[in-house]
Amino acid sequence: MKVLVVGSGAREHALAWKLRRSPEVKQVFCLPGNAGTRAIATNLAGSVNDLDAVLKAVKANGIDFVVVGPEEPLVNGLVDWLREAGVLAFGPDRQGAQLEGSKSFSKELMAEAGVPTAAFKVFEDADQAEAYVRSAGRPLVVKADGLAAGKGVVVARDADEAAAAIDHIMRKKAFGSPKVVIEETLRGQEVSYHVVSDGERYVALAPAQDHKRVGDGDKGPNTGGMGAYSPPPVVTAEVEQKILQRVIEPTLATMKKRGTPFRGTLFVGLMIEDGEPSVREFNTRFGDPECEVLMARWDGDVLPLLLGSARGDLSGVETKWAAPCALSVVIASGGYPGAYETGKHIQGLENVGAEAVVFHAGTRADHQNVLTAGGRVLAVTATGQTIDEAAARAYAVAHQVHFDGAQYRRDIGHHARSR
Repeated sequence: MKVLVVGSGAREHALAWKLRRSPEVKQVFCLPGNAGTRAIATNLAGSVNDLDAVLKAVKANGIDFVVVGPEEPLVNGLVDWLREAGVLAFGPDRQGAQLEGSKSFSKELMAEAGVPTAAFKVFEDADQAEAYVRSAGRPLVVKADGLAAGKGVVVARDADEAAAAIDHIMRKKAFGSPKVVIEETLRGQEVSYHVVSDGERYVALAPAQDHKRVGDGDKGPNTGGMGAYSPPPVVTAEVEQKILQRVIEPTLATMKKRGTPFRGTLFVGLMIEDGEPSVREFNTRFGDPECEVLMARWDGDVLPLLLGSARGDLSGVETKWAAPCALSVVIASGGYPGAYETGKHIQGLENVGAEAVVFHAGTRADHQNVLTAGGRVLAVTATGQTIDEAAARAYAVAHQVHFDGAQYRRDIGHHARSR
């Protein structure tokens, strides 16, 4: 079987790396891929949002199965486009992707399904939204309704911050749609939980914990994720059952009841406080960097999981973990998540041994050199019997990799590490 992974980040590198190990996969392609994927796959030129170009690449290369990594092509209907052309594809259709593509859609579905989440209001008028936050007298969260590349959520400490966010999103239309969701603030530890569904059944994966803030101690501005580990101790067996019974199952049942059964990855961002989970957001693809630790832990062939979802039949597919723990450290460009320079020569990759895998996020090849090409550059990922062991292995490799301005957190997994 020939498989195409759509996307260019560390998530897609991790998926391609795992699929390449499947005995059923003859060849892996990535569109467009990066400097890391070229070592294990054939990179194809093109944009993930050019649906016709993706389909042409599929046909030109005799590809049998497409795995879509990023959210934007899912929201734009890439899976629908491929399925209409008779191409087997993993990921939700356009309607399912609305769980991520529209905050108001997802919140209204949660309300219908009885899923625990923060109380919310939806506004399409900026003056009404501003009047609401100024009269509330408490911290609120302002969210752009559509996709915003991780930049459309403001946890406002006061009315002025909330009003500034409303002005940015609604009046200046920073993210296209002038619609916002304003919700109460959730407290607790942030946790990521993934399931893969075929529209009828689901396979639950392991919980993980992302680190959004750029600096140690969870300080500084939010990023796309500076590292992750799995499993977080805050998700006990009891908490996990609550997540499945109160969040996953009613959400999938409500999508099916609406006549739009969900196929693909449902990635739930949760807050856990005193053992009680509340949904912060839905995503409809693997998280990044969560995907890296999940693929590192997965035992054996991941192809049946993805194929089963795409075909609508996950019967017989079970969760299998080869490693008890995994941890991923993201190495980012200097200045990220603000302005940063690219084109920096990455050194030390040739010295990386078997103790960790370096997944590429924002890189490009320049002859024999690998250069930086994004804010998040590499995701150094290792497994271990404990989080401490996985962290020691990942950081040992992270210390070996260098480029001008490189930055990374030294405390990934701090909620679970003994030191």
